[in-house]
Amino acid sequence: MNTSYDVRIWDIRRNASSKTPSYVVRWKVGAKERSKTFRTKALAENFVSDLRQATRKGEAFDLVTGLPSSMTKPADAGPTFFDFARSYMAARWVHSAARTRETMTYALLSLVPALVKDLPGRSDAEDLRAVLRDYAFLPDKRRGELRPECKAAFGWLESASLPLVDLLEPAVIRSALDAIALRFDGELAAANTVRRKRAVLHHMLESAVELKKLPANPLHAVKWKPPKIAGTIDPRTVVNPIQVRALLDAVKQVGWTRGPRMVAMFACMYYAALRPEEASGLRRQNCDLPTEGWGLLTLEKARPQANKRWTNSGETHDERGLKHRAEDDTRDIPIPPILIAILREHIETYGAEKDGTLFRTSKGRPFSSSAYSGVWKEARRLAFDVEQVTSPLAARPYDLRHAGVSLWLNAGAPPTEVAQRAGHSVDVLLRVYAKCIEGQRVRANGQIANALEE
Repeated sequence: MNTSYDVRIWDIRRNASSKTPSYVVRWKVGAKERSKTFRTKALAENFVSDLRQATRKGEAFDLVTGLPSSMTKPADAGPTFFDFARSYMAARWVHSAARTRETMTYALLSLVPALVKDLPGRSDAEDLRAVLRDYAFLPDKRRGELRPECKAAFGWLESASLPLVDLLEPAVIRSALDAIALRFDGELAAANTVRRKRAVLHHMLESAVELKKLPANPLHAVKWKPPKIAGTIDPRTVVNPIQVRALLDAVKQVGWTRGPRMVAMFACMYYAALRPEEASGLRRQNCDLPTEGWGLLTLEKARPQANKRWTNSGETHDERGLKHRAEDDTRDIPIPPILIAILREHIETYGAEKDGTLFRTSKGRPFSSSAYSGVWKEARRLAFDVEQVTSPLAARPYDLRHAGVSLWLNAGAPPTEVAQRAGHSVDVLLRVYAKCIEGQRVRANGQIANALEE
């Protein structure tokens, strides 16, 4: 409920703090006191008369404005922020990958509860996020039954959500930016998280402009700098070939079968610079493994992991096209004999699934990120000394890909070839891996010295 019949009206009083004569009307709706100042006593008396007539007629008073329904001007303010956020998610759902849906939702989990009016009956913050995550932003066919405690939270959000047009006010759009700058526990969010959430808000507001719900994107009217991110790979994370071999040997020692089943997957992340989702989607038919010389991996699909609520299949892994490529595009990656031998051994020992998939648990399920991250953590403990374990050196399985690409660049492979193998554009490759290219300064100094002597 956003109205109340609990109304009390006080007598008019002279505003003693004003140099010019003015009169103050005070009244109370629910638990909140209201006041309005008029230049003449006659105007104040007319306003009080309107309030009293409304109470005699039994009109409900609005808790936001403090006015009776007869004095509240009906206006078509357009959709609320909550309503537009739901329509935005519905429109984007079909065309978005599971991880993108998840990113959009978690941005809105910060924004929707922040862009609301101060109405009574607000639910707990976690209940508000739960009803958004588990119900409001899912397609109709994905929604379960709304629990009783969630119905109150959902109804409150519908009533309290600010009109979308209110975001044109600088104070309101700044409150949205403040919301995405914090984690749910109130601490400052990581720079990458803030940038992702701001990108969602920006695209959503651009859609509102396109649909003529807003005259302009309000983000363009405020000066706000997102936190800086490094944008380059930390060279301290990059392992060398000797350390990689030690890590792969350590992976074999983790668990009875879990670690040994992951060795070839981790090897692909280093020697072929595969992303984890690309390794998860690798099939036997994608592998050309000759007995001599170099082989070839032809990537066709990736299987990124996401929560089941966001995937099309209802499973944790959806099959998708390769990142930054057309749906049916492929990517060829030449692989060295050492990786050929590892893959051959894996296939001989564990075989492949019916669809040719190589890396699966003993029950035929894809490895979860928590599973292979746990194995990797244990392998680092076995392969590294105490100082290395506490350092960022190969802290995550993804760092194997970074190390592989860094190795190719430092070996002198042309950036165009490295970019093609890694699935990057050349400009992104050189920007991201700039700090990991060794020996360039000495080589450049020599070239400049030779030029100076000419």
